[in-house]
Amino acid sequence: MSKRIYILLFLLLAAANGFAQVDKQKELERKRQNILNEIKQIEAVLFKTRGEKKSLLTEVEDINQRITARETLIKVTNQQANYLSKTINNNLAQMDQLRSELIELKEDYAAMINKSYKSKSQQSRVLFLLSSESFLQAYKRVQYMKQYTEYRKAQGATIKEKSDKLKVINTDLIAQRKQKDALIIENKKDKKKLEAERKSQASLLATLKKDEGDFASQIKKKQREASKLDKEIDNLIRAAIAKANKGSKAKGNTVSSSSRESFAMTPEAMELAKSFTSNRGKLPWPVAQGVVVGKFGTHKVPSNPNLTRSNSGVEIATKENATARAVFNGEVMEIQQMKGSNKAVMLRHGNYITVYYNLSNLKVKKGDKVTTKQALGSVSKNAASGRYLMKFYVYKDGNKLNPANWVFKM
Repeated sequence: MSKRIYILLFLLLAAANGFAQVDKQKELERKRQNILNEIKQIEAVLFKTRGEKKSLLTEVEDINQRITARETLIKVTNQQANYLSKTINNNLAQMDQLRSELIELKEDYAAMINKSYKSKSQQSRVLFLLSSESFLQAYKRVQYMKQYTEYRKAQGATIKEKSDKLKVINTDLIAQRKQKDALIIENKKDKKKLEAERKSQASLLATLKKDEGDFASQIKKKQREASKLDKEIDNLIRAAIAKANKGSKAKGNTVSSSSRESFAMTPEAMELAKSFTSNRGKLPWPVAQGVVVGKFGTHKVPSNPNLTRSNSGVEIATKENATARAVFNGEVMEIQQMKGSNKAVMLRHGNYITVYYNLSNLKVKKGDKVTTKQALGSVSKNAASGRYLMKFYVYKDGNKLNPANWVFKM
């Protein structure tokens, strides 16, 4: 019985370990595929048109995007290859253990069959029973023979089970080795690409260093423009909230108390806000194809760590003729023509607001009800960077939120 329990525990532990390994491998492969998709997006959006005129600063930022993604890909691929190595070694150890156990089981089984054959030749089962001194002894002998037969069957089943397990592990090993070899080949290719990209980056940075002061002034100018835009959007949000609250009171709606930076909420608005909240992290991108080239919050400039950049939203580079689209059901709250630039569309989702800046050829007007992924307008080209660039904001009442926490895999 103790041997059976040992075998059962071994098989259960092996199965659990196998499932854990498969899950980890799948997780790493999903991660690797996501990075590969990100690199494809970067190539399609930032590097598709080679002859397109860009500022030197934009070229540096674009190649930084690609290098960062490539470095992450190489890191994850290494993790995957290392994990496969560990899995292969574990499986080899498991195969050795199974082979040893099979040898012992087969020897034990052969000895048992041999003993059974000898016993059968010396006296039949009937004589064995008839030689019993009492009915109780005969009954016990019957039970013994049953147990002996069952044990033989169990031994045979165990041998088959372990043999099958050995075949499965061997098949897995062949597949794992092929996968590892393929990953190593891909990693070598990516390292070569990374080396070429770093050379290109070094060349650009060398050009920038010839006039480092001008480069720094470009970054500072870009930050001033971004800060000015963020401030304008903040002011527009506050004004829009105040206007919406005033309208709600004028209509005689029963609403909750509000302030300058909080919406007065009707039951319908509360329901919409609740639905928006439940979709945190699952909202679609505001463009079909895009790359985040300016993250939310304050960050160091990769090419000049002494400088920082701040954003109240995210800057998304996209393809020419790209269409901006609503990330959730809502209403067009305001459309604002920005000074010396294109339009900003503000959508209200209860007490949440999403803002889509740098749009032209609008498809909506103030007061329109919109649905998720509905077209809002075309993303315009940014003259300074040479990119088709949209700035996207998410607010809850008057509070800025990180769009990356709301949009799926941003």
